[in-house]
Amino acid sequence: MHYEGNIIRPPSEANSILLQVTVGCSRNKCTFCGTYRGERFRIKPDSIIMQDIEFAARYCRQQRRVFLCDGDALIIPHKRLKRILQTIRERLPWVTRIGTYANAKSLNMKSPKELQALKDHGLGIAYMGLETGDDVTLKKINKGAAAEFMIAMGKKAGEAGIKLSLTVLLGIAGRQRSQIHAVETGRVLSAVDPEYVGALSLMLIPGTPLFDDHQAGDFPLLDPKEMLAELRTMIASTNLSRGLFHANHASNYLPIRARLPRDKESTLKLIDQALAGEIGLKPEYLRAL
Repeated sequence: MHYEGNIIRPPSEANSILLQVTVGCSRNKCTFCGTYRGERFRIKPDSIIMQDIEFAARYCRQQRRVFLCDGDALIIPHKRLKRILQTIRERLPWVTRIGTYANAKSLNMKSPKELQALKDHGLGIAYMGLETGDDVTLKKINKGAAAEFMIAMGKKAGEAGIKLSLTVLLGIAGRQRSQIHAVETGRVLSAVDPEYVGALSLMLIPGTPLFDDHQAGDFPLLDPKEMLAELRTMIASTNLSRGLFHANHASNYLPIRARLPRDKESTLKLIDQALAGEIGLKPEYLRAL
């Protein structure tokens, strides 16, 4: 495989064939993210992509899923992306699902008909970084999209039959807007009604603007119990028809895997026990991105 730079994939794609079709992130301006700092976004040549698909056809016959790396493969022009998906289907017929990262911009660039065509060619899931439903915080972290636009784009993907996994960041709003962030994020998640939600806890990365703000004393980090209180409010404010709410990333203090609405009350009770000190939290040295 012809890998370049940092290769990032969701935890659920750990056993997937990682096919890098783009390098970097098409936005690369979020204040909290240092993954692609200094990396110029580009789409890899078709010749390299096809070579890597042939490599997978020969050596990756046990994997049943493909994940298109890196930060936003969905932004590839439609005809070109459809051709890549078609080649995967032809050369890797045992693959049952193809996934990709997406953002509001790339979803907006695809028409409903085009998204449906991508779904028909094997695109089964899109991972979208919501981070927060609070417009004030979205603007501060330079996300590039407001909450209502995120809702519209999430619904657009869902209506095309593409499953959605939305990522949210605990602690991203700081202390003063923590509960506002939690309530507004729950509102947006409820409106989109994705199949999956992944909650990560903010960990500051040196070299990012948010890290610099923290060092200057302008952005205080939430302590573990404040993070849990934020998570509790977020889950209480989230109403999904049948979605999985994960907070079991390595960055989280308390691992949670809840099917909503079925597990909502039991999950809130679990968090209350942790807040009361009846359940131990993950120590700092075990937390990681």
